[in-house]
Amino acid sequence: MNLGDILSGPSNILPEMQAANRWDAIDELIGNLVSTGKIKPENREAITAVVKKRETSMSTGIGFGIGIPHASTDLITDVVGALGRSKKGIQFDALDNQPVDLTVLFLVPQGQFQKHLHTLASMAKLLHIKEFRTELSQAPDAAAIYEVIKKYSTPK
Repeated sequence: MNLGDILSGPSNILPEMQAANRWDAIDELIGNLVSTGKIKPENREAITAVVKKRETSMSTGIGFGIGIPHASTDLITDVVGALGRSKKGIQFDALDNQPVDLTVLFLVPQGQFQKHLHTLASMAKLLHIKEFRTELSQAPDAAAIYEVIKKYSTPK
């Protein structure tokens, strides 16, 4: 599964995140998944707790201005995700101690360990492409960001 598959369209992209730290970023992206119907409102708190618990064990700020908070939960049936971009940077306790400007939050159904690993690996690989990150940062809005993601996510 690649980033283009997980984001079902521009509605799951926040081009101007307001969060200042990783906890607010997680809340903001989960709020997007609730508002777009990817997560049931009654499951919001439980899912937020699972993602934050995972983040507490080790920051998912992987360097290069990237954060990939993620978790498994039995409260969803398909992989879901949202992407946020921050112009001012988010304090994420990243491995390189730099602020994060691209945050991809994704959730995998409980028990799908291989899918979880493959999804995380494909995202990290994609986000390490400098040209991809540059194009994402320069895209004017969610629709343009989604087009960049589709361009890079499509097998060549």
